[in-house]
Amino acid sequence: MADTYNYRIDHHGSLVRPAALLAARERAATGEPDPAPLHEAARAAVKEAVVLQRRLRSTVVTDGDLPREDFRSAVLDGVTGFRRTGEETDGLARWVAESLPKANGPLLADWASLLGELTLIAPKAALPSPAYLAATCFDPGAAGAGGPASARELGEALAEIIHAEIELLVSRGVRLVQLNNPLLLTHTAAEPGDTGALSFEDALAVDALAVPTGERPEGVRVGMAPGWAAPASVDRGRVERLYAAVPVDRWILPCDRGTDAELDLLRALPEDRDACLGAVDATTAEMEDIDTVMARIDAAAEVKDLEDMALAPSRGFADTAARPLLSAEDQHRKLIQVETLARYCWGNEF
Repeated sequence: MADTYNYRIDHHGSLVRPAALLAARERAATGEPDPAPLHEAARAAVKEAVVLQRRLRSTVVTDGDLPREDFRSAVLDGVTGFRRTGEETDGLARWVAESLPKANGPLLADWASLLGELTLIAPKAALPSPAYLAATCFDPGAAGAGGPASARELGEALAEIIHAEIELLVSRGVRLVQLNNPLLLTHTAAEPGDTGALSFEDALAVDALAVPTGERPEGVRVGMAPGWAAPASVDRGRVERLYAAVPVDRWILPCDRGTDAELDLLRALPEDRDACLGAVDATTAEMEDIDTVMARIDAAAEVKDLEDMALAPSRGFADTAARPLLSAEDQHRKLIQVETLARYCWGNEF
């Protein structure tokens, strides 16, 4: 049996940025030479986000990705070797690796320390997985000019950095670390689509390297979000290989459509792993019918013990700082709905 450590109410980590922070980012982007105003605006926004999460009775608390442009930025802004191209892919700024990356210092640990100062709720940190970055940032044209020779080599270098950062985060009091690789579920499809520059085998090997193995400290969990939506149908063998290869404790799985593929992803999950169900759609302001969502959760509970599950929105609430998926008000309502659903599932004790 898995052990959620009562991290029942979760979210992916990326929250809608407040107007004051967006204004500070705009000033910084247009030539403000002093970085202090942006940093202070980010600190103020994080403090407000912590208050929001505490009032919502979230069982983990994050910095909302508020100090960063998007969910990849902790790594891309914190290591050497990457160049922003000025292009976009799938709505995200395109970066390419021109040399093997080296960390300039802690990636998220300083912000995680702030969370520990602000609340007793378990701090959570979210990082892009090394396989995702390698698959989307490897540039074959740079291989002969000092760049990584292969996407696998790039991924292994990133895995070493992220592995060290996870250990540092845990030493700073972080209890839940989430790795994000939106391409993994694409690999598990019966008919896989575009999965970037890494093969399935290389992606599994690279992401496995990032996860510290051995016994975790009391209450510490590492999770993986392998994609925001289930494929139309899944290859059971590939799903089982995914779960077996990456040694995380929690899998954050889509559960907002009620499809057979969503249940198939859950059926393949080993008994000793947690499942966090993305049961509330973070992309639409329309509120779900509680009975409809509870029917999906009941179906999931026939496959996996409810005591080994948690609930969350389906994904983060913002693709980038400047491109939220919902308004702050609608985000608030969605988070309240997750908390309400958790009460339906587990009563008032999480």
